Amino acid sequence: MKFDEFDLHDDILDALFDMGFSEATEIQEKTIPTILEGHDLIACAQTGTGKTAAFILPILDKVADFPEGKTKALVVAPTRELAIQIEQQVQGFAYYLGITSIALYGGGDGNEWEAQRQALAKGVDVIVATPGKLISFIDNDIAKMNEVEFVVLDEADRMLDIGFYDDIIRIFSHLPEKRQTLMYSATMPPKIRQLASKILTKPQEYSTAISKPAEGVLQAAYLCYEEQKTPLIQSLIAGKEDCQSILIFSSTKKKVSSIVRALKKKGFNAEGISSDLEQKEREQVLMNFRARQTRILVATDVLSRGIDIKDINLVINYDVPGDAEDYVHRIGRTARANTTGIALTLINEDDMYKFQQIETLIESEVFKAPLPAELGDGPEWKVKQKGRGKGGYKGKRNFQKKSPGHGKPGAKRRN
Repeated sequence: MKFDEFDLHDDILDALFDMGFSEATEIQEKTIPTILEGHDLIACAQTGTGKTAAFILPILDKVADFPEGKTKALVVAPTRELAIQIEQQVQGFAYYLGITSIALYGGGDGNEWEAQRQALAKGVDVIVATPGKLISFIDNDIAKMNEVEFVVLDEADRMLDIGFYDDIIRIFSHLPEKRQTLMYSATMPPKIRQLASKILTKPQEYSTAISKPAEGVLQAAYLCYEEQKTPLIQSLIAGKEDCQSILIFSSTKKKVSSIVRALKKKGFNAEGISSDLEQKEREQVLMNFRARQTRILVATDVLSRGIDIKDINLVINYDVPGDAEDYVHRIGRTARANTTGIALTLINEDDMYKFQQIETLIESEVFKAPLPAELGDGPEWKVKQKGRGKGGYKGKRNFQKKSPGHGKPGAKRRN
């Protein structure tokens, strides 16, 4: 379906044309008419499906009919990175409309607070904010919510996961009862249903095929000991000049730093991003990666959802995600917008049960690739149930001597 079939404002269509958008994705095709008709909506969709434009475009179409200077639309997001990304898309789609917007998020200095305060005092049409920062502006009577007519909760499940339930309820207590509310979530657990019952009115529902990686993602996994992981990613990246944009996910900030040091020591162009960095530093790291000035970005889970970085060729899970659903979001950073990409996961002997849960979720067995010969043998694929001890093969580690059946899942090892 073409965007010009939605009967959107001409200035929005002009912006879409300039940005190279013509064909709507499934979620856009199914939900934009629903939003334009004024219904509340609860949508379940994974990252990379085009959900941000699905709610921004119809909201901008409605806000364009109102006078400027009074906040009519509010988007609440779990992280500052996502808030910034959404607000940037608002700016792009609203380029010819003259609609004003601002992103409100924490982590900055006093100058940033003052700049945001002044912008709100002048009046903005669209606010995109993290819950905590928005509440601080509301409590100080700076952000005016009394004329808000359109509200979006993006990544609602993630907001609840990190403890924002009470903040969300508090925000909604300041909003007019008569409003259109849209909720987007990658998963639909009972707590999301509970929240929806409190803030939505007779919502329409839409669900795309969640918990499944995009068809363009080529998945593989490597069974390896923890000590083999860094040499393995160095081996995987070496000689692959066609992979110009590589994203590596790690479970801890400490590992991010050690991976970056190891890659730089081998001459790779790499940077790391985690909550240890100041906000401006994080924004600069992301900017460098988007601009292809940095080839390899090593990150904690802060980037696994909501950040729209195009044309990532390779995603590597240095650690198996603790939440099976997060696997889909991590590897969803590649193969976006009908492109193709590669997603590799490194599985040590303690993480086999978690990876088996991922395979159950995606209803597919991921190919276990053999390790490079120079790394020696990895552990056998041997899963033990959770709560009955750690999974994986326990035996002597021979990283140098190659044995028959080397690297193949289930192969016998010679010790």
